[in-house]
Formats: sequence, C-alpha cells, structure tokens
Amino acid sequence: MEKNQGGGLRFNEMTKVWAEEGHEISVIAGMLDGSTKLNPRYKGKFFYLEKDFEKNTDVYRCHVSEQYDVSFLGRLWAYFSFVFSSTWAGLFLVKGKYNALVVTSPPLFVGITAYILSKLKRIPLIFEVRDLWPESAIDTGVIRNSTLIKFSYKFEAFIYRNSNLINVLTPAFREALIKKGVPKEKIIYIPNAADFSLAEKVAESFNRDTFRKEEGIDDKFVITYIGAHGIANHLIQLIDAAEKLADTNVLIQLIGEGPTKALLIDEVKKRNLNNVRFIGFVDKATAFKYILASDLGTAVLKKVDAFKTIYSNKTFDYMSCKRPILLAIDGVSRKLIEDAQCGVFAEPENADDIAEKIRSYLRGEHNIIEQGLNGYNHAKEHFDRNKLALKYLNEIKKIARK
Repeated sequence: MEKNQGGGLRFNEMTKVWAEEGHEISVIAGMLDGSTKLNPRYKGKFFYLEKDFEKNTDVYRCHVSEQYDVSFLGRLWAYFSFVFSSTWAGLFLVKGKYNALVVTSPPLFVGITAYILSKLKRIPLIFEVRDLWPESAIDTGVIRNSTLIKFSYKFEAFIYRNSNLINVLTPAFREALIKKGVPKEKIIYIPNAADFSLAEKVAESFNRDTFRKEEGIDDKFVITYIGAHGIANHLIQLIDAAEKLADTNVLIQLIGEGPTKALLIDEVKKRNLNNVRFIGFVDKATAFKYILASDLGTAVLKKVDAFKTIYSNKTFDYMSCKRPILLAIDGVSRKLIEDAQCGVFAEPENADDIAEKIRSYLRGEHNIIEQGLNGYNHAKEHFDRNKLALKYLNEIKKIARK
C-alpha cells in the first residue's frame, strides 16, 4: 500500500492506526497500482517486500497478471494469479505468529487465499465485504458465465460459513447477508470513512485561488470525479451531461484510470466537447487538492440494484474536504447525503436530470458552503477513520482472544 496513494485505500489508513496502537502488521497485496497497471519497480518480480518502519508494517507485494484490463478472461486470470501468488507468499514468505487474518473483498476469490492461510496457520479469519459479490459483478456484466456464477454463489456461502467474523461496510450489506442465512451475531458494521487527517493537512497550506489559476480553471464551475474509470462507474453519463451543459461555464474533471478511459476520451473528441477534462492517476494528497479546488464532487455508478447497497468511497473524500456532492447513486448512498444535507441526488444514467441538478447550483438554489460544512460535520460524527479503525481493532481483539 503506497503512502498517499489514490483510490479506496481503506486499509492503508486502518493499518496505520493499528500500528500506532503497538501492533505488528503484515500485508499481502498485489503489484498493480491504482491505475490497474503494474508499478514499474515490480517489473520482472513475482514478490517484493516493502518495509514501512513508520507504520511498523511489512507489505508483501505479489504477482498479478497484467491482463486485468484486457478482457473478462484477462481479469479472471488476474484474480486467480493473485490467489496463487498470495497463497505462496502467505505460506512461505510471511513469517511469525499472528493473532488474526483480515481479508477484504471484492474480488470474492481472495477468500481462497484467506481460507487456506487461516486453516494452515490456525488463526481466525475476518472477512470484509466492501461490495456484494457476485451480485455486482453479474449486474454490471463482468460475470456472464453460468458455471462461474454458480461457483461464485457457492463459494460466497462457503467463505461466510468458514469466517469467524464478517465486517460489512453498509447496513444494506448486513441485511443482505442475514437474508442469505449468515447469523447476525457473526456480522459487524465498520463502514468506509473520511480521512480527515490528510485532508486537513493538505488544506492547511492550500491556496485555492492560486491552484485554480495554475490549472487554468479559475473561471469555471468545477465538478470533480476522482476514482476508477470502469464498467461499473459508467462515466459516460457525465459525458452526456457535459454535452447538455456546453452553454455554461461548467467543467467536469475526471481524475483516475481504468479500462473505459480511452473510450471516454474518444467520445469527448467525437462530440468536440471543451468542458470535460481528463487527468491521470494522482496520489491521495494531490487528489485532495483537486477536490478543494472544485465547486462540487461527484460520485456516479451504473444503474443496477446491487449498487443501491453501497457507500461510495469518494463521497467521504468530498465530505472531508467540505465539498457538496452531486450523487448519481440510489439507495443507501442517497440516504447518506440526504441525511447529512450535503448535496443533491440525480437519477443514475439520466443525463437530463444530472445536467438539471448542476444547473440548480448555477442558479444559486443551494448554499454550497453550508452543504460542504454539513457533510464535513456529519462525517466527523459518524465516519471518522481513526475512530472506526479503533473500533475495528477492538472487534479483532475479541476474535483473537476467543
């Protein structure tokens, strides 16, 4: 896990807090960076050990096939190549005695590694559900093979049954697992969270006007999306909305990488749009600068039922930077911003509605400063990463003692 790396690096911050509490941590992770590309320093290596003495953490980087973004089969092979390499690393490279093993999914197949290591090393398994898999993979068309779908559901039930504890990131996940027969006493809820420490550190020395001038966006109403450019994100809906806002000073920034990015860039060129800006993968500190320089942050996903159950990671980044949120995700994410009164909801995949909600800000129908503060205060009370990391640690300790 890279320091300040962009993306949903939940465990980067979690393990930092755990290490500060005096615990020694070993992390088994892949070699792909946030852009789903192989980090150059791992080229030609199957394993790479990174020692972070500041965080008292060893990170064992394991081989992942570079075919991840090529095709469905390429992505499947990437998943299983990591299963093989991470299992080998866990068995033969990671030394010492451990009190607990925490694995985070998706993809669901990392549970194979976790189960093997848990049984052979005789340590309790804590399985974290960041997304309902395989449902989300099926709904977005990532998995279509009927045999693989059946296997995924059977393996999902198997891994839940063999986990000592299951952490879910939203209340909707908890309800879904209980309906699948998982005992409710086996489930805990430690959600995604806002990284206030880094956001506030960046904000201390940040000059918004200077940054906007340097970026050439000082005369724009800037809406920023930071994250993956994948099938599930369905960012074409933001391109469609941008086309309907060509008569305004709105600029939509898409920051990050992913398998659909090249197609999105081509689409913007075909439509001759001047109000969409693409920026590559940036580290977390730089990401916060772009958010702080924006008027709105946006989170969007494909319109499928599975995504009604998730909290969008980037929502919490926008909250920690006191920026209102334009949200095109229904369900629990919508309830979150409505409860916090920190943004507006637009119908997913409805470019007319997305564009109209943006125009409502241009017309001055919302108090941007107030919405930003509302989100910050709500996240500070309910989604502070340090507080949640300590709560998570206490749950791990309970399982370890058992």
